[in-house]
Amino acid sequence: MENGVKYRNMWAQVGLVIITLGIYVFYWFYQTAKELKFLANDPNASPGLWTVLLFIPFGALYSYYKYGELFQAVSAEKLNRWIIFILWIVFSPAVWFIVQTELNRRATYNRPS
Repeated sequence: MENGVKYRNMWAQVGLVIITLGIYVFYWFYQTAKELKFLANDPNASPGLWTVLLFIPFGALYSYYKYGELFQAVSAEKLNRWIIFILWIVFSPAVWFIVQTELNRRATYNRPS
């Protein structure tokens, strides 16, 4: 993880979500937000605060928006933050797949040879 992004196996993550009864989701959110912050080089991003806000109903909406904003800044396809925000609310596994695919791509291609 020298480049600030860790490769994560998607199926292993599904297993971790099941084994931890969903607690892994919060850990994943925090870790990937930290990685997105690193990739965007955004000193104002606050992954810790966003993770805590997930436990507060309207705070979660703010966290989803800020996460989408950060992802938009680093995604190769420049996926709109509003799409990520809506997906968080409607079908959050889609966000997990989109974000983790992008981070895994970055982790794979940025490895030193």
